[in-house]
Amino acid sequence: MNSPLQLVWALGLMAIAIALSVWQKLGLEGKLAMATGRTVLQLSVVGYVLAIVFEFKNPLLVLLVVGVMLVVATIVARNRISQKIPRLIPLVGGSILTATALTLLYTNLLVFQPPSWYDPQYLIPLAGIVLGNAMNGAAIAGERLVSTLNSSQLEIETHLSLGATPQQAVAQYRREAIKAGLIPTINTMMVVGLVTLPGIMTGQLLSGVNPLIAAAYQAVIIFMLACATLMTTLLVTTGLCRQHFNQFAQLQLW
Repeated sequence: MNSPLQLVWALGLMAIAIALSVWQKLGLEGKLAMATGRTVLQLSVVGYVLAIVFEFKNPLLVLLVVGVMLVVATIVARNRISQKIPRLIPLVGGSILTATALTLLYTNLLVFQPPSWYDPQYLIPLAGIVLGNAMNGAAIAGERLVSTLNSSQLEIETHLSLGATPQQAVAQYRREAIKAGLIPTINTMMVVGLVTLPGIMTGQLLSGVNPLIAAAYQAVIIFMLACATLMTTLLVTTGLCRQHFNQFAQLQLW
């Protein structure tokens, strides 16, 4: 979009949504209006910040932007998992950081090969989308695992009393949690291009990029998301399982 008038017309879509809410007496008008305002404000601020970062191409500025995204992703994931479990923030943050860093290192070295490792054109958007999906995977898997452990105390303690190690006693619950964290990503991979076109590919097509190139970029990104999300869920669930047992291999619930 090249003119403010186009954005105004786009806001008309939210005006229609608010009008529909009023018509159907849903009571969502306030939330829709607030969400619209926050979207415009937040994206405007981000746009100006990224314009500065892209202009200077300073590695410290690039890392600062990525660091802020990491902190926000960590807090959001931790809040969804539990606020009672001790040392959960470093566990979640470390897991997301490790998975994101390894995924970006691989793709930057072997796939995209940017002029410099801190090139904001590559690092910031790729880190943002990977962090977002790793956050969701960590939150879903962690929440599922904690909930299952809390509701399966008798079964776990029975396994322990029969000689199972803590890892053996919760192995099935951990696998199920990891699968739950991967479901959104796998579902997207199964129908991509058939049912829906992902946002990144759609944006590239709207900007005039060759469809084959857009499809190739989208494939790489989806593979990145699958790898990073799986690594994150593996690390988070491993840490959570350890958090739920003391030094005497006794189950402790939070």
